[in-house]
Amino acid sequence: VDTVTVMEKIGHFLDVEVQELFEKYKDQFTNKEVSDIIENELDLQRVLKRACKDFDGGYSMAGMTGSGSAFVVRDPSGIRPAFYFANDEIVVVASEKQAIKTAFNVEYKQIEEIQPGHALIINKSGDYAQKQILTPLEKTSCSFERIYFSRGNDPEIYKERKQLGHLLVPQVLKAINFDLKNTVFSYVPNTAETAFFGLMEGIQDYLVSKQKDIIIDGKPSVDSLEEILSFRPRIEKIVIKDVKVRTFITDDEHRDEMVAHVYDTTYEVINKGKDTLVVIDDSIVRGTTLEKSILKMLDRLGPKKIVVISSAPQIRFPDCYGIDMSKMGDFVAFRAMIQLIKDQGRDYILGEVYEQCRAQNDGSENFVKKLYKLFTPEEISEKIGEIVRPEGMKAELEIVFQSIENLHKAIPNHSGDWYFTGNFPTPGGMKVANKSYLNYMEGKLVRAY
Repeated sequence: VDTVTVMEKIGHFLDVEVQELFEKYKDQFTNKEVSDIIENELDLQRVLKRACKDFDGGYSMAGMTGSGSAFVVRDPSGIRPAFYFANDEIVVVASEKQAIKTAFNVEYKQIEEIQPGHALIINKSGDYAQKQILTPLEKTSCSFERIYFSRGNDPEIYKERKQLGHLLVPQVLKAINFDLKNTVFSYVPNTAETAFFGLMEGIQDYLVSKQKDIIIDGKPSVDSLEEILSFRPRIEKIVIKDVKVRTFITDDEHRDEMVAHVYDTTYEVINKGKDTLVVIDDSIVRGTTLEKSILKMLDRLGPKKIVVISSAPQIRFPDCYGIDMSKMGDFVAFRAMIQLIKDQGRDYILGEVYEQCRAQNDGSENFVKKLYKLFTPEEISEKIGEIVRPEGMKAELEIVFQSIENLHKAIPNHSGDWYFTGNFPTPGGMKVANKSYLNYMEGKLVRAY
């Protein structure tokens, strides 16, 4: 629907532009000559200014006219990514730098970003330029794109994902009670591997600091000097995933069935009843994969405790800017928050927020944020652990999420965090959040946009 609407809008103003030029020259030239003049004088910048002025959302849209001119226009908040490379022969645009580098073997410094609110316009002769279409707003490029969707071999994204893992070290050490000797570290799924490297670098840095305390500063230790110097964290490939499928983007009808068959595990590497098993994931959205598959498999290994770490913060709010996550009731963080409210007998608050969403959904405020403010992130994480814990699981379970503060430390140039905070950059985003809550309260299992 969005694509059709956009095409109709741009097509309308393209027709208007063509008609204006035709009226201007029809009495001076033949129709054939007028057609050539229109091709040369067609002002795509003006067409896009007229067409895009009422758009709300995140987008990088490309189009081409019949005469051979082309454009790529980006939203004014820079929510969705857009990069380009140009030389004497080609102009290529992609949502990721790495795709351009791989295809054309160019240096990263040769790849430029299309600025928010601008369009890269290429005329039929091959000349190109960035031109402002809309007034740029505060740049809020999507952070979840960097955590999960983007190719991890982009050098900037690789560093960011490693840093996400590194910043989790204090929370992990607390979760394992600083008992590194009886802890095994691993990751799931494959996209969490880079964050895992960062986590283990951080654990190694912690060990080095402790070695310095004992060896240089003379602090007491129960271990011998040889044991202190030779100790290494235990790292194992515990979970194996079929790389051909992603359960997160599978349709609702087939997700439960799929997650039961996607993963396998490595046996006989855990000391049963003694070891804590730490696994890092890139994100926890619905909790389905944990509950239906991963935790059951890990528990069969016999660990004393399982700690699941998410390199992303709790995903609390829907997205309407290109990632199809619009049903609020799907999110395990939302379900945990709702359950906490019900556990406390404060169901009336749910009705109060419902009435606010229904009475004033003009995009000025995200009313659902009020519900999350009733609890700390730690309280919600604990409840998530209760929700995803499979029936019959024997091991102790703890769920640890990235903090918002550390998210921005790791990814400083992509501040769009509405999934986690509810701070949507456009009125349309806040409308979707409120509408999604209304749908949940009314029992409607439909998209909010």
